[in-house]
Amino acid sequence: MPEADAGLGPAVLLADDVAVHRNVMVTMRDGVRLATDIYRPASSGRVAEDSRPVILERTPYNKSGTPRTEFSVDDPVPMTREALATRLVREGYAAVFQDCRGRHGSEGTFTKYVHEGEDGYDTMAWITGQPFCSGRIGTMGLSYAAHTQMALACLNPPGLACMVLDSGGFSNAFTCGIRQGGAFELKQAIWAYNHAMESPAALRDPTIRDALSQEDLQGWMGRMPWTAGRSPLQWDPDYERYLLDQWQNGTFDGFWKKIGLWAAGHYQSIPRIPIVFMSSWYDTYVQTALENHAGLKAERPSALIMGPWTHGNRSRSVFGDVDFGPAATLDGQIDADWLTYRLRWFAHWLKGEAGTGQERRVHYFLMGGGSGRKTAEGHLDHGGMWCEAPDWPVPGAVPLDLHLHPGMRLDERPPVLDERLSYDFDPRDPVPTIGGALTSGEPIFTGGGFDQIEAPEFFGCRNPGQPLKARRDVLCFEADPLEEDLIVVGPVTVRLLVSTDAPDTDFTAKLIDVYPPSRDYPNGYALNITDGIFRVRYRDGFEQPKPVDAATGAFSIEITPFATANRFAKGHRLRLDISSSNFPKYDVNPNTGEPEGQSRHMRTATNTIHFGPDGSVLRLHVL
Repeated sequence: MPEADAGLGPAVLLADDVAVHRNVMVTMRDGVRLATDIYRPASSGRVAEDSRPVILERTPYNKSGTPRTEFSVDDPVPMTREALATRLVREGYAAVFQDCRGRHGSEGTFTKYVHEGEDGYDTMAWITGQPFCSGRIGTMGLSYAAHTQMALACLNPPGLACMVLDSGGFSNAFTCGIRQGGAFELKQAIWAYNHAMESPAALRDPTIRDALSQEDLQGWMGRMPWTAGRSPLQWDPDYERYLLDQWQNGTFDGFWKKIGLWAAGHYQSIPRIPIVFMSSWYDTYVQTALENHAGLKAERPSALIMGPWTHGNRSRSVFGDVDFGPAATLDGQIDADWLTYRLRWFAHWLKGEAGTGQERRVHYFLMGGGSGRKTAEGHLDHGGMWCEAPDWPVPGAVPLDLHLHPGMRLDERPPVLDERLSYDFDPRDPVPTIGGALTSGEPIFTGGGFDQIEAPEFFGCRNPGQPLKARRDVLCFEADPLEEDLIVVGPVTVRLLVSTDAPDTDFTAKLIDVYPPSRDYPNGYALNITDGIFRVRYRDGFEQPKPVDAATGAFSIEITPFATANRFAKGHRLRLDISSSNFPKYDVNPNTGEPEGQSRHMRTATNTIHFGPDGSVLRLHVL
């Protein structure tokens, strides 16, 4: 048994050369203690005395557990954190994994996202004061563990030398990650319910866990918005409270301009350190990664990676019902695998070894170009390829404006006459979500690419077998079949001139790659590429919501679907679907103008799209 290290407690020998101090309780500024595992080198049964660079990950997902994405194509069984830490120690680091406040072994109350800045800073200050730390710390982690990194970076903590932000790290949680276009992302509700079952209250009292597990989550999804004491989270008031706070705070104000939720407001405080930004086209953090990259790349040797994956699934090639081909993985393309990439990054920036060659490089996956046939496993062969660029947006990409016409067409020429087209949006029958940039939605929804046809596996579908375009509240604008491939790479914006008879409503936009009919797909295939939403009470800005009234008339809004990179092949059509709901990806607007997340009424809205020389337009960027 290795000797105890002063202040760290006893160490457990994992191998001849690796030891761990488990559940070291690190005290935060308010006295709350966070459970921390510290992995260090050992020799001859004793903990080594040397100082090393440290790699830190702070997570709510159990520091002693098995991360869901620490695997590769060649080794598809995920590594435990213990196995990962052992590898890191053998590469010359000390590894520190910590449970976030109120999660697993740590004390305190978990309020999602808002304590991570100060807790991260205090943890970094503690680590740099330990003899095992050389004074240089690199951070890493996926999703929430990327949010924790960005939060602590905003406070410029001691020792921070580099970061790897994998699919997270809020640039602005009000516009991507918690809310989007003013609407609330319901992945937050599902996450809160799923993870309340491992909250301190549920672990202390099995009856609370049993009560949570017996709730009918699918039934509750049809009873939204949830309110205090009227939700499946009623058995754990702490989780219910933080969720409803995010749902009901519908103005971009001080509630949202906090460390941990709004990095864009604190970019000037983040040290000029090397950062890897990574996300993927069917991930919920596309906008987060691209905004952070744009805001922080100056004077930093940063790198950007954008794959075709869903959230964190970088060693696979099938997402939803679509196969992006053998080149879709990070493995064997950007590097041997994700761990190898990170080790090379840390070796350079923490130990001064030879450069990785990835600094100031952008790798993005251009989707499309496959055969369009059905694979042996039954998926659409959409295919794709990796591309490299010196920056994002990609230099050389030029705007392409496609105007919406009342005849349900997209055309480079604007309509000559001012016309309009109306539809009724009934919030009691919202348009169901069929794939897209989604995460944390199981068992209610899942992300990826799908033919836009209703099916029983998609929540809320009432007409299995019917395409979404058959709905009266979905307006489908199509371009002519392409005469040659069209490569769309970059931001996507939809500017609409609209009106409504409701005090508030939503407009949604979905960009679709429409395959022509084929033997495998006799009705063609309508593949969702990207989508977005806008709540019209925010037409004058997210800081000043206001209702629509009789004097408002027609007004302009801008929907910003996530950026993308897709090859629309010759013979395909571009399609833009306009509607007013996308549920359960987003909460449904009741059209009443009541405070966010608190409505108990619903009404049908008549929503109108206006056309003309200065009317509605889809803007893409093409190579």
